[in-house]
Amino acid sequence: MAALSRAELDALVDEATVDAYDDDEQLNGLYSMLEEHLTVPFTTRVLGVEVTVRRVDLRHGVAVAICHRGQIRQAIGILDLPLPEPSPPGAEWIEAYRHWAKGVDGE
Repeated sequence: MAALSRAELDALVDEATVDAYDDDEQLNGLYSMLEEHLTVPFTTRVLGVEVTVRRVDLRHGVAVAICHRGQIRQAIGILDLPLPEPSPPGAEWIEAYRHWAKGVDGE
């Protein structure tokens, strides 16, 4: 996936949060877009180990990827999830979430 411009990321965030009034509603809007548009499963590497991302979830106010390796499951924050090359369809919503999170955290 080619890197998205700040304007493209802003447009995606605006699309996901159009009816949101606070950070929690914005998070839910972005999570909905992740859930709807991100194609799962896909494989990636976490700490040098291949894992399969089977779904996304909201846990304690953070979007996470539920990663599987054999019988082991681990929730990895979307902010920390390495993306494979090529990125899965819908990965632009991961980038939009990351862009939004920077603004919320004041970075």
